[in-house]
Amino acid sequence: MKLRKFSTLEYAIGISVAVHAVLLTVRFVDPDAIERAFRDTPLEVILVNARGNARPDKALAIAQTSLAGGGEAERGRATSPLPSTQLSDSGDTLEEESQKRMQQLQKQQTMLLAQVRQQLAALPLPDPKQARPSNEQAAQEAKRRLLLKQLAEIERRIKQDSQKPRKRYIGPSTREEAYAIYYDRLRRAIEDKGTENFPASGGKKLYGELTMVVTVDRQGLVVSTEIAESSGNRVLDRRAEAIARAAAPFGRFTQDMRKEADQIVVVSRFKFSRNETLETRLSAP
Repeated sequence: MKLRKFSTLEYAIGISVAVHAVLLTVRFVDPDAIERAFRDTPLEVILVNARGNARPDKALAIAQTSLAGGGEAERGRATSPLPSTQLSDSGDTLEEESQKRMQQLQKQQTMLLAQVRQQLAALPLPDPKQARPSNEQAAQEAKRRLLLKQLAEIERRIKQDSQKPRKRYIGPSTREEAYAIYYDRLRRAIEDKGTENFPASGGKKLYGELTMVVTVDRQGLVVSTEIAESSGNRVLDRRAEAIARAAAPFGRFTQDMRKEADQIVVVSRFKFSRNETLETRLSAP
């Protein structure tokens, strides 16, 4: 039997049919839709401490075994292996916590000082008539010298701490009326001075924001200024410090303020706005 020879046209038709058949099996999908599908249904890898027989309808995480539900959380899934606890706010501000830590340190120093003195008092006095002390007496004398050295160091630290000015940080959460009224007077004085003498350089006004720490003594004078967060313009930073100093004095501390502090420390945000005014607001210390 003699095989039939295909013509060139027939070969072309056959190849065309095959190509179209392959193309019909290809499915074109919007890549953005695929990306959205993955973005809308994120999966996390976690470990679970229980196992369930039922598979979840919609998996929220990849785990080593199936778990349809469980846990004590009313909504969502805990992100910590620790038991869920209610968030609590003690109400203590940073300045209150700082004062508590300072009082605790002072108390510890006083207790340590008393302990060293008790240990010194418990040691027997050396006998001056004895020409050659025993090994035990030599050890006691070495301990006495060590305790005396510790006593001197503790007393030196307590003296230094007592000589340091008592500082009070003024923050957004300060509730005492005396401090709130004093800060309001300080703020108005600085803002008025900054607006009246708006910073400029080379005939151009300087705009920007910065955070400054201003320390004021009981006479109402500025003890020091420090740029905590720069505006990015050193000229503006220096002008802001000059404005804070020039705005003083802010008035003497009240009697209640003097009982608690020798200095107040104000952390404030300075904003030199486009309308050529200075605005300040308290920041957390």
